[in-house]
Amino acid sequence: MFSLLRIRLISVQKTTTMNYTSIKDIDNLSQWVKEALEIKKNPLKNKQLGENKTLGMLFFNPSLRTRLSTQKAALNLGMNVMVMNFTNEGWTLEFEDGAIMNKGASEHIKEAAEVISQYCDIIAIRAFAGLVDKEKDNSETVLAGFIKYATVPIVNMEGCTGHPLQSLADAITMAEHKTNHKPKVVLTWAPHPRALPQAVANSFVEMMQLQTEMDFVITHPEGYELNPEITKDSKIEYDQNKAFENADFIYAKNWSNYNDYGKITNSDPNWTVTADKMKLTNNAKFMHCLPVRRNVIVTDEVIDSENSIVIEQANNRTYSAQLVLQKILEHGK
Repeated sequence: MFSLLRIRLISVQKTTTMNYTSIKDIDNLSQWVKEALEIKKNPLKNKQLGENKTLGMLFFNPSLRTRLSTQKAALNLGMNVMVMNFTNEGWTLEFEDGAIMNKGASEHIKEAAEVISQYCDIIAIRAFAGLVDKEKDNSETVLAGFIKYATVPIVNMEGCTGHPLQSLADAITMAEHKTNHKPKVVLTWAPHPRALPQAVANSFVEMMQLQTEMDFVITHPEGYELNPEITKDSKIEYDQNKAFENADFIYAKNWSNYNDYGKITNSDPNWTVTADKMKLTNNAKFMHCLPVRRNVIVTDEVIDSENSIVIEQANNRTYSAQLVLQKILEHGK
């Protein structure tokens, strides 16, 4: 896939810069999880590390958990934080090299990235998929543009094709609820009234491929396969009930059709996660990245149950972000 491959190649070219744009940037997931759990015990231990350093957070799309958790993580490290919402602030950016800028865009990414790099020591970016042009989304235009032209490290706060801060938090959360046996983890598609990107599901799949001590199953309606370059040889089960059998973790997430790109081609309410379906599991923990559409993705009975760990997941977003920022700061010392 062009997007992640190109981004990683650009990252490699900047040998002095540590970026975090994909879960694949983690060299040892189990070690990172252990380090994050240590940070969680004493979040202010390294408050001097970010002294006189600035995190610039650029949002091309809305955010709640990502913005607040990443900002808190930076503050825990003693960093200054600047936030800019490109949805209603700043100039419209042009990302195409060689473009004749006689239409809508007012500023080129070349200047914007270099200028912001002078103000910030780390730039974090959130830019969703448009879900219209698959090739454009796969190229990660915004994220790749900043990686190419910025002169400071880049953190992906959710791009078109991945959300690595979320999947790291998911790994941390599952580690806190580890079983005494090899756990079975199920990623299940669920219906949603809006077309949503595949980013969260993609990064969760990539994270699970690094989990050597877990069984992993993806379940969704036929035709809702994710990008095969991401799922690779991950097991896919089209029967949701069968997939749920003896599961220890159920991770629910909607994504729009990847083949009929960006379309909603299935709204079957039978894929909603219900209490009856959870009874098929091994008393599984319920997970979701939030925000969640209650009684569409999951019933109240499930998300409000003692087995729901969605709030813990959200809390761990701070420590996944803090670990990433800490590693980048240490790398740059």
